[in-house]
Amino acid sequence: MAFTRLTAAEAAALIKNGENIGLSGFTPAGTPKAVTAEIAKIAHAEHEAGRPYQIGIFTGASTGQSCDGVLSDEHAIRYRAPYTTNPTFRKHVNNGEIAYNDIHLGMMAQDLRYGFLGDVDWAIIEVCAIEDDGKVYLTAAGGIAPTIARLAKKGVIIELNAFHSPKSIGIHDVYEPLDPPQRKPIMIEHVTDRIGTTYLQIDPKKIVGVVECNIPDEARAFKDADPITDKIGENVAHFLMAEKRRGIIPPGFLPFQSGVGTTANAILFALGSNPEMPAMEIYTEVLQNAIVDLMFEGKVKCASTCSLTVTNDKLQSIYDNMEFFRDKLVLRQSEISNNAEVIRRLGLIAINTAIEVDLYGHANSTQICGTKMMNGIGGSGDFERNAFLSIFTCPSQAKGGTISSIVPFCSHIDHTEHDVNVIVTEQGVADLRGKGPMQRAEAIIENCAHPDYKQLLWDYLKISQRGHSCHNMAATHSFHDTFLKEGDMHKVDLSKFA
Repeated sequence: MAFTRLTAAEAAALIKNGENIGLSGFTPAGTPKAVTAEIAKIAHAEHEAGRPYQIGIFTGASTGQSCDGVLSDEHAIRYRAPYTTNPTFRKHVNNGEIAYNDIHLGMMAQDLRYGFLGDVDWAIIEVCAIEDDGKVYLTAAGGIAPTIARLAKKGVIIELNAFHSPKSIGIHDVYEPLDPPQRKPIMIEHVTDRIGTTYLQIDPKKIVGVVECNIPDEARAFKDADPITDKIGENVAHFLMAEKRRGIIPPGFLPFQSGVGTTANAILFALGSNPEMPAMEIYTEVLQNAIVDLMFEGKVKCASTCSLTVTNDKLQSIYDNMEFFRDKLVLRQSEISNNAEVIRRLGLIAINTAIEVDLYGHANSTQICGTKMMNGIGGSGDFERNAFLSIFTCPSQAKGGTISSIVPFCSHIDHTEHDVNVIVTEQGVADLRGKGPMQRAEAIIENCAHPDYKQLLWDYLKISQRGHSCHNMAATHSFHDTFLKEGDMHKVDLSKFA
């Protein structure tokens, strides 16, 4: 079957005000880029003419400037789920202009299938190859592509992106679970087990057109490691080696999940550099540069991921060395990479980043001072709740020391004390397992708080009402309130709450 060739502008013109689009990809990797940029131009023209134009967007995770950025700047997004990292989009969300729904990434595809989020009118799927019978080969991410392609009521638009090499064909494991009560066990027992197909099958009748393009992924280069992130990495590595020596972690170790960013890279490098660490297995949602480098060095023997969130030179290195990676690397859909059943079966060690943690072990991953969205919860909740061992990391202070990352009570809670096992800062490690609330508070202050803030945190406990947990309700968010008013948490005055 010969599919209609469309320009990106012709494809964008199919999408009308009020409709919902679903996009392939997970982070900017594998996300369509040509059509969404043209949708932004349509929105601009419609608004200039005084006509409304806004759409809903369903994705696997974040996108890049050519989607979240330009569309939010043109006020073209009515609703958006489940995650974003784009600073332009963040500005408009925090101005209250976009209905942003922060959803666990592992739940996104099934929430769409369950009908929780409304109809998917159009799916836009980035591929590196397409066959006449509707088989398409995804690019650098799995995301929610099978679900949106199947649910799309009005059709599927294919972006055939020559930037992505067809050499990668075979790296994907495409599998969409059935919904309850027909759902079957997900039979992944080892990191690289395959349960699906290497391609996504789309009904050819649903493909309304193919847009040919050659557009690089909008890859993010993370900051270089610094002494703080290096020390956090060392602390995590030393803690895990101690757990191995005392028999908590098996001698051959367990697979790792790691969040995204500079700290995550530093932790992985610290683990890979530790002579006690056997070659690692990775089962995660996002694969970064550090893991690719460690695979080349033989320090990571295999990896399962949802997304190749790497710089473009590193992505090209993967494509150029596919014979090396083919039996070591698997790309899955997000509801499989982030699946609770699989995470528990494999016994993952989950390492994620927090904005702040409080004295009792609650963690905030998403919001600044309880109101300003940073990125979203991502997959951290999928992993930390179901992991063999759940670790959260953060620097002990931020903004040049004006913010303590250890606070009396989080301004927003994404991960409760029930699910957080270990907290690590550059100051040290607080193991919260087997401890009551006050024991947790003592461990966190002593081991994780910055020295400049330790006494303030002890003082907070002194003025708090005793109970199972200790709190002074008037002073609970005094650190945040002082920062908002004075620009420095050091200036908090607890004496007025005593």
